[in-house]
Amino acid sequence: MPYLFVALLIGLIPMVPAVIYFVQERRHIPVNAARGLMLGLNSFNIILGLFALGAAVVWLFSPSTAMAATGMQEAVAADPYVSLAAALAVGTATIGAGIAVQSTGAAAVGAIAEKPDTFGRALIFVGLAEGIAIYGLIIAFMILNR
Repeated sequence: MPYLFVALLIGLIPMVPAVIYFVQERRHIPVNAARGLMLGLNSFNIILGLFALGAAVVWLFSPSTAMAATGMQEAVAADPYVSLAAALAVGTATIGAGIAVQSTGAAAVGAIAEKPDTFGRALIFVGLAEGIAIYGLIIAFMILNR
């Protein structure tokens, strides 16, 4: 579990300079500030996608090892499609979150460029869109632990 938090913090690294650059440059050159923020959001989504791809590769090439480590070997023997259902839940939720962050991020950057006071509210909406992936992860855990 601590590895998950470390991976999440590493994934947030591209966001830090993007937000700092945006906050400093939004008064001087709002267009460049918006481009920098969008670059940071896209980098975050790419790194999150690479983390998901890496987890999927590990899961696909060593499912018996992963199941034995969690003590769920008997669940695999009972229903071979449980891991497929969990992977589909996470995968589709992640794709949906990427689409949602893309549209809300673009709208948020446009709103912030016009009115810098809306930065906090726009960031909340982008964060809510990212929550869709977490819902898929929760469903996957519910499927695996049934």
